[in-house]
Amino acid sequence: MGNGAAGEYDEFGLFHENIAEFELSVPAAPAVVRVETDLPNSTTADGSSRSVSALKWGIETPELVLIHGGAQNAHTWDTVALALGRPLLAIDLPGHGHSGWRSDGAYSPVSLADDVAIVVGEHAPDAKAVVGMSLGGLTSMELAVRHASLVRSLVMVDITPGVNAKKAKAIIDFVDGPQSFASFDDLLQRTIEFNPTRSESSLRRGILHNAHQLSDGSWQWRYDRGSHARSGAADSPVDSSGDASVDVLSALWDDFSSIGCPLMIVRGSLSPVVDDDDIAEARKRQPDLELHVVDGAGHSVQGDRPVELTSLLDIWLDR
Repeated sequence: MGNGAAGEYDEFGLFHENIAEFELSVPAAPAVVRVETDLPNSTTADGSSRSVSALKWGIETPELVLIHGGAQNAHTWDTVALALGRPLLAIDLPGHGHSGWRSDGAYSPVSLADDVAIVVGEHAPDAKAVVGMSLGGLTSMELAVRHASLVRSLVMVDITPGVNAKKAKAIIDFVDGPQSFASFDDLLQRTIEFNPTRSESSLRRGILHNAHQLSDGSWQWRYDRGSHARSGAADSPVDSSGDASVDVLSALWDDFSSIGCPLMIVRGSLSPVVDDDDIAEARKRQPDLELHVVDGAGHSVQGDRPVELTSLLDIWLDR
């Protein structure tokens, strides 16, 4: 794909590729719109009012909320949303996708949860479940603790408070790589290198949703790379030296213990981000949690094995 790709991009025009790749028997033109939520008394770095953007799938009140991981956006859930065929809300976290960037750079799970609570309260107040992957999973956990009335059940995808820089090294190396690329193909090649479990077609779609072309023909990621979630915010699980902060991890595990709703953890069998010690600690703190391991999936289970994840979510929502 050459530099003309930007002019051809239609964020709702690629669903037929998701459908074909995973052989889904669903309509090629689903009902999906982008919705914006203004955050009161909140501004971006340039002083403008800040908002959070989301994709609302279906015409009925959303049954579930989907929250992506760091350096991703709401479109990471497209195949899952198509396969589910349920009304849902997929949120662009602040500093990601089409959402505004925080002027304070505070993209920690706690700060994000308070922003997300406003969005969920407006668009999906009666959702049966909140599903979060990676940073979105920790954000969903904090949402369940700090805004419990909005979270009736919780699904954490390939994440626990036991995450540290060693377990997430490959992800951090990719996210902290170059910001700009001379061409789309250069960006695609780096993405392929760091995502061996994904098809080239899915990575190509992901880039179109998560990067934009500049006037000089180069390409640049959309997400806020000044994120303190990767550079040592006080309540980030990874500090600026790349090591886990013991105090922060302890606080996150304490919050995990405080979850008062039904909980499911989904692991990718090929992912190093969640290990057996993490699960043992999670079971000690939440004895009734449900655990599933998805074969062949890396960290982004929704991208690697979306049909399998969809089956788990269908069962979870119908119980």
